[in-house]
This record gives sequence, C-alpha cells and structure tokens, in this order.
Amino acid sequence: MNFQNSIKTCFKKFSDFNGRASRSEFWYFYLFGIIVYFLGMFIAVQAPFFFAILIIFGFVVFIPALAVTARRLHDTGKSGWWQLTAYIPYVGIIASIILIVVWCTEGEKKKNKYGKPIKLKR
Repeated sequence: MNFQNSIKTCFKKFSDFNGRASRSEFWYFYLFGIIVYFLGMFIAVQAPFFFAILIIFGFVVFIPALAVTARRLHDTGKSGWWQLTAYIPYVGIIASIILIVVWCTEGEKKKNKYGKPIKLKR
C-alpha cells in the first residue's frame, strides 16, 4: 500500500475498529500526521492564528489514528485495547516500547479472530 492509498483508507475507515491493517497503512498514516503537524507548527510560528487550524487537525485525525492502531494490533493477533496501556502512568513508557515492537512485527499470515490476512499487491 502506498502513501496516498493508506491515508485514503484510514479516512474511509475512520470509525472502523474491526478488521486488520497492514504495517504500511499504519506507518504511512502516522507519517502523514507527523508531517502535517510539523509543517503546521512551522507555519503557526509565522502566523499564530494557524494554531487553531492545527488543533482542529488534531481532532480530525484522533479517531482515525485510534482506529488504524486497533486494526494494526488486530493484524498481529492482539486486542485493540492494548493501545490504552501506553497511557498508564509509569507503566506507559515500557508499554509504549512494547507497542512499537508489536506495530513493527509482521501480521499473522493465517486467519485470526479479527479477520482474514491482508493481501497486498506488490
């Protein structure tokens, strides 16, 4: 999945917490969020009213980010609720490292309780 397709897919499935997401879909969507955030911060330094637009962008991307994260965890056979462990005080640092490792691992090649494996075109 390429950069554009992953962003389109994430916004189409913005409230779909079921199913599975490939590594490329997940990481390209987060790359998109980071790029827009840093560009927005650069512009906001020049024009302070842009901070409001940046906050709105954060709200627009929040639910799709949660959904794609849950689907990515489903692809590795984990529950989407695992992403909440990153917000537990003190434990969250270790949980975040574990989550990054899980997000980087290849998804299960067989059908799991979250759906069929993802077939990507090469």
